[in-house]
Amino acid sequence: MKTAEIIKPEFRTAERTRGITPFIAMEILERAKALEAQGRRIIQLQLGEPDFDTPEVIKAAHQRALREGHTHYTPSLGDPELKEALSAHYRKRYKLDISPDRFFIVPGSSPGLMLLFSAILNPGDAVILPDPGYPCYDNMVKFFGGEARCVAAREEDGFLFRPEDLRSALGPEVRAILINSPANPTGAVIDEERLRFLASLGRLVISDEIYHGLTYGDEPEHSILEYTDRAVATGGFSKLFAMTGWRLGYLVLPPELTRTMLILSQNFLLSTSAAVQKAGVCALKEAWPEVEIMRQTYDRRRKLLLTGLSRLGLGVKSEPTGAFYVLANASHVSSDSFALAFDLLNKAGVGVAPGLDFGAAAEGFLRFSYANSEANIEEGLERLKTYLDQK
Repeated sequence: MKTAEIIKPEFRTAERTRGITPFIAMEILERAKALEAQGRRIIQLQLGEPDFDTPEVIKAAHQRALREGHTHYTPSLGDPELKEALSAHYRKRYKLDISPDRFFIVPGSSPGLMLLFSAILNPGDAVILPDPGYPCYDNMVKFFGGEARCVAAREEDGFLFRPEDLRSALGPEVRAILINSPANPTGAVIDEERLRFLASLGRLVISDEIYHGLTYGDEPEHSILEYTDRAVATGGFSKLFAMTGWRLGYLVLPPELTRTMLILSQNFLLSTSAAVQKAGVCALKEAWPEVEIMRQTYDRRRKLLLTGLSRLGLGVKSEPTGAFYVLANASHVSSDSFALAFDLLNKAGVGVAPGLDFGAAAEGFLRFSYANSEANIEEGLERLKTYLDQK
């Protein structure tokens, strides 16, 4: 009897996945975990994740929601109660009257941005991005066939874009301008004058406001929605409420985009966890005292880290006043931030993110996160001093 020939199907990845670059900060994390498994103590200052536990009041609300049976689908654009709570939050914080219908609840702001880019980009469309900037923006735009057009934000300008540079990057193919304030990796907060300038350009502005609420200067933070309706603001609960693992974010959409985003959500997300959304309602209504304690703690750590880095010759020209990052110039130590970051990890046991991860304009810099304890920051600084003294 003749044996049938077994045909093995060809396995190949889609072309669009081949240009997606690794997130180097996560590569540092994986190496740090491997070193810890060998028994080494690593001071991890590379992570953009709060080290605080989620406030108890939020966890209790989630447990209560499960007991009450909130275990089913919600509407694809989100639980109406959470959308109402967000509308009230924007009214109180920004003096904006935004209809609950414009809030789109998503399982993390990153999936929300993915759906947004899929909704607005055709092949060849361009999106202006900040450089330095969060590296996943670039990959998201490219994944959907767009061109990521970076505009440098210079250290001498406090890592804020120059209006003339941004204007010169505009063209008919530019579909949107993306900003992030407070910013990752720089901690910079975009001022009101620049926000007004962006609003005057007549382009769709995508404003990633995930770090809103984590600012430390005297100036109030502003949402792009205060200056234009031709904008999408993204936010979430991960950073401010220490809820990274809960995966709860949102977008504020112009009415023209709501129907398209609804259809995409119905197909690709269905809905966000019902019980998690109830926890979000509680966060907005009851967790602000805990948030303020966390914010003040971050501010103390920020000052500690800035002072220590300056003492080591790794200071910054303009003090970051938002998020929980410091982007420090280390070009006098090495022009190769990738190699320097891994050398620091392997020899000093200190994890930092290389500037190269965040764009060409950040090469020669290192990003330090102060989402870690003061004791760990102090130990990390001591290890850095020992490392630099041996260079």
